[in-house]
Amino acid sequence: MKTKNALILVLTAFIWGTAFVAQSVGMDYLEPFTFNGVRSLIGGAALLPCIAILQKMNRKDGVGKEPGSGDVRKERKDMVFGGIACGLLLFAASSLQQIGIQFTTAGKAGFITACYIVIVPVLGIFLKKKIGWKVWAAVAIALAGLYFLCMTEKFTVGKGDVLIFACALVFSLHILVIDYFSPKVDGVKMSCIQFFVCGIASLPFMFLLETPKIGAMLNGWLPLLYAGVMSCGVGYTLQIIGQKDMNPAIASLILSLESCFSVLAGWIVLGERLSMRESIGCVLMFAAIILAQVPGKNPRP
Repeated sequence: MKTKNALILVLTAFIWGTAFVAQSVGMDYLEPFTFNGVRSLIGGAALLPCIAILQKMNRKDGVGKEPGSGDVRKERKDMVFGGIACGLLLFAASSLQQIGIQFTTAGKAGFITACYIVIVPVLGIFLKKKIGWKVWAAVAIALAGLYFLCMTEKFTVGKGDVLIFACALVFSLHILVIDYFSPKVDGVKMSCIQFFVCGIASLPFMFLLETPKIGAMLNGWLPLLYAGVMSCGVGYTLQIIGQKDMNPAIASLILSLESCFSVLAGWIVLGERLSMRESIGCVLMFAAIILAQVPGKNPRP
C-alpha cells in the first residue's frame, strides 16, 4: 500500500511540475486572483462527473454504508469541514505565492516554497508524528538538492521572499490537514469541495482588485483548462488519495519532486538547457526520495 501511495504522490508531483508551464503562460492572459479562482472552479466542476461515476459503480457493487447511519453523518461532517479547511488553506497559499512571486525571482520562489519539506516534519513533532533519522537525512539531502536546483543568485531576503515563506508555511498546514482528514473521508468528494471553496474565496478579490474579462479567459483557455483539470482536479485529488495512511513528512518529500519535474519538463518540452548545477540538484532530490522510501529493520518481538 505504501509503495502504491508513494507512486501516486510521484504522479501528483509530475502533474504539478509539468503544469508550471501552463501556469506561467496563463499569467500572460489573466491576473493572479482571476487565474487561481477560475482554475479552481474548473477543477471542482471537472470532479463532479467523476464523483457521479464512482457512486454509480459503488452502488452496482453494493459498496458503501447505509444512508442515514451515524457513520455516514460523521463522514459527511468530516468531509465538509475538511474540504472547507483545505480550500481556505489552498486559497491562502496560492494567493501568497502569486503575489510574492512578483517581488522575487522564480528560482528563489521555488526554493522557498519547497521548504515545506522541513516545516512539515517540524510541525509534525508537535502533533506527535514519529520522524525517523532516515527522514531527517532525506530532508537535508532534498533541501541541498533544491538549493542547487532553484538558487542561481545570492540569497537575500526581501518582501517577496517573506510572502513566499508564508506560502510554504500554509502549504505545510494544508499537507497536515489532508493527513488528518484523508483516512476518514472520500478523497475525491473532499477535493471537489476544496476547489469550490478556493474558487469562491477568490471571487471577492478578483472583482475588487482586478478586472476579469471573458475575452482574456477565452484567449487563455488552454493553460486555464490544463491548470484547472490536471493541476487542480487531478493533481490535488491524487494528493489526497496518495496521502492516506502516509507519513506527512515523507509525503512532503515526494511532493517536492515538483521542482525537478518542472525543470525536466522545461528541458524536454521547451528545449531549455539543463545546467550541471540543476542536474546535481535533480540527482540529490531523487536520492532523498529513495532514502526516505527504503524500509527500516523491524525490531524483533
